[in-house]
Amino acid sequence: MRVLDLDRDMRDVIPTGASADSEFLFERMTHRTLAAVGPEPGRRVLDVAAGVGQDAAALAEAGMFSVAAEPSSRMSELAKWSLSQRSGPHPVWVRGWSDRLPFATGSFDAVFCKGALDHFDHPTAAIAEMARVTRTSGVVVLAIANFDSLSCRVSRLVDRFRETGMRRPVPLGRRGHDVPHDHFTRYEVGLMREQASVSLDLHCVEGVSMAWGMPHWAHVLESMPRRGVQATLEGLDWLARRVPALADVVVLAGRPLRSSNTAA
Repeated sequence: MRVLDLDRDMRDVIPTGASADSEFLFERMTHRTLAAVGPEPGRRVLDVAAGVGQDAAALAEAGMFSVAAEPSSRMSELAKWSLSQRSGPHPVWVRGWSDRLPFATGSFDAVFCKGALDHFDHPTAAIAEMARVTRTSGVVVLAIANFDSLSCRVSRLVDRFRETGMRRPVPLGRRGHDVPHDHFTRYEVGLMREQASVSLDLHCVEGVSMAWGMPHWAHVLESMPRRGVQATLEGLDWLARRVPALADVVVLAGRPLRSSNTAA
């Protein structure tokens, strides 16, 4: 039985410090996700599992009618407090479950969910709901962590070699390729496509970043000149975009399929 904490505020998992590859990954994931949304003034956009609301706020500031849906009351209050320190338009906050969104069919021009789908108990139902509340010519965008990435594959090989080849114990604690305890689904590209395609006509499946979290990778980057770091990360991102199976994050976008799954 899974216990859901609706007072959780995620401060235990949001990074307090960042390496060059982390900063690049999070910035590029946000950029690609919002670009796929199509941030045009006047559009109605829904951020599902909005967290602290930084993306919904950015869209509101860009002139869109932005709605942030979040089930955690503590997270919502933290987000509202944080955004109250900023001037300008703010998103509308709604408390709601991803698999039972409190909106009429076709309410939004675009719906997106960034970095949260693997936290959901019923991800296919959540995607169906996102498709339902999006108009037929609109777009649903999903950004999902890939636990079959190049980094995860290399990390598993290193651990296996350490255990069997070197006869050394693997350090205790969660490793980079382990799915966190609060993630209910271990995603790889095939499963992402399979679940999304039930409710979406996909026109985009592309990777974001490569090698994030690979053993000693952050230290390698620290030893390189700044220009070399940026060029390396850009080059790996170029490759990830074309080979999403090895990417750290995958962005999928598609139009809603109107069916019994999306409630016509």
